[in-house]
Amino acid sequence: MKRDSNSKLFGTNGVRGIFGQDLDLEFIMKVSRSLALFFARGPLLVGFDGRISSPVISRIVSATLNSSGMDTFVAGLLPTPCLQYATKHLGYKGGVMITASHNPPEYNGIKAIASDGVEISRDDESKVEHSFKSGDIPPVRKIGRESKEDRVISSYVDSAISIVDSKKISAKGFKIVMDLGNGTQALVAPSIAQKLGCKVLTLNGNIDGNFPGRGSEPTPSNLSTLTSLVKSTNADLGVAYDGDGDRSIFCDENGQIIWGDRLGALLVAYLLKNGYGGTDIVCPVNTTMLVSMVAQNEGSKVIHTKVGSVEVSREMIKRNAVLGLEENGGFMNARLNCVRDGALTTLLVLEMLSSSSGKQPLSREIMELPRIFQYKTRFTCNSLELAEHVIESCTSHGTNLRVENLDGAKIWIDDETWVMVRSSGTEPLIRMYAESTDKDLLDSKVREYSNVIKNVLDNEEVK
Repeated sequence: MKRDSNSKLFGTNGVRGIFGQDLDLEFIMKVSRSLALFFARGPLLVGFDGRISSPVISRIVSATLNSSGMDTFVAGLLPTPCLQYATKHLGYKGGVMITASHNPPEYNGIKAIASDGVEISRDDESKVEHSFKSGDIPPVRKIGRESKEDRVISSYVDSAISIVDSKKISAKGFKIVMDLGNGTQALVAPSIAQKLGCKVLTLNGNIDGNFPGRGSEPTPSNLSTLTSLVKSTNADLGVAYDGDGDRSIFCDENGQIIWGDRLGALLVAYLLKNGYGGTDIVCPVNTTMLVSMVAQNEGSKVIHTKVGSVEVSREMIKRNAVLGLEENGGFMNARLNCVRDGALTTLLVLEMLSSSSGKQPLSREIMELPRIFQYKTRFTCNSLELAEHVIESCTSHGTNLRVENLDGAKIWIDDETWVMVRSSGTEPLIRMYAESTDKDLLDSKVREYSNVIKNVLDNEEVK
């Protein structure tokens, strides 16, 4: 949804827009000056993903921070979780990641990282936004310097390996197919798996900001090459990453795609039984009921937040929770950092599969979860006002058990069936999620609420 002067600066995950339009030179410099005012002192770590515009934006950000008196260290091209890890563990006062994650190639963004390695809080975003809109300029007593930081990936890899049972994984000799999506996880995920004795086959392994292979967001509809290669090579599993490498979507040895929160529920069940017992699990309100089911079985509690990784990460820190996840394939483990991390999630899945005496097929692990049916889709919507109208129409439609308004509307049909609609904070979309233990009921409600949404959108087009 196009930004105007009254629009919020920050969306669900950082500041995003189309390079050269929403993100022009003046806008990027203004955001950077506002970040300099917020951080007050450096050094700050700057990194970027593989988008065509990312190196240019990185130079603008670093130069503007330098001109505002801040020292910067440039980590260069790398996955977002690596920059977040390094900000926390290599002694930086904060970090700036240039990325638009899974958005289309024309988009880019600026993500501000606090010294604890997590995106700045919503309250701190408001402080940056206030400076941005008021035009405050940080006082300059000196010109900052730009230096290079080349320790990030190696230190990250060592730390990630240290929190899993590497000997157990290495002993299994897994074969894994990785669809790297032309993104930055190409720099880390294959090599880290190979270090643990895995045979790795890669797809779309060249970093290309146009994302020519299958787009920047892994979805069931664009992972057919991955699933086919897993089956044809008798691999143990497949995994696909998004553009900046913080999310991962898996398929089992039969090529069956596993939704992100379903895989997350499986990992939660495994980890709670293996050294993580007693921790709260933090996840957004659109997450599968499976997480609550497996957590309850192990005596743990699920805390729901609004949608957005920063919401989950900050709640994890607040509650000292070790595990968090999102439905889109973002899994978080505080023993490394309270952020989404595609490579670390891959290691945790490999550890889980190596925990039995033989190789435990991923399909068998999934079959042990309670049976839940899920549906997810999205609708183009270019107006926040229209999105609110859609949500209101869905809320008032028919009869329901209850409605939760933590983020959009989560409409409970009964205790085991719900439909949720919300406006995307990163793209001009309305997202719909639905889940039930009854497939026929799920299908019926999906058709019903899809029609409600389409009717509202179609009527607006007629006007």
